Amino acid sequence: MIIYNVTIKVAEAIKDEWLAWLKQEHIPDVLGTKCFLKATIMQLLEVDDSEGPTYAIQYQAESLDDYERYLNEFAVTMRQRSFDRWGDKFIAFRTIMEVVN
Repeated sequence: MIIYNVTIKVAEAIKDEWLAWLKQEHIPDVLGTKCFLKATIMQLLEVDDSEGPTYAIQYQAESLDDYERYLNEFAVTMRQRSFDRWGDKFIAFRTIMEVVN
């Protein structure tokens, strides 16, 4: 199992609207690529939230090939849609992990 983790710090001013968009639009679009089996949204605790909350979205892929297909065929478009909608009101970084247990 491969975990594609996207950690995002969101500006306080857009947090509610952004979270609704994430749940209702973005995650369904990403899952619609059929590259991932499911997504889980988590809010980070014990971090500095003075400028807004931080979330981690973990997408589960069955294989590294599925993740790489997402990167090659869909990631640029998905990232551009996010930027077009929210501009510089969020910051994101991504990691890829393999489940070992």
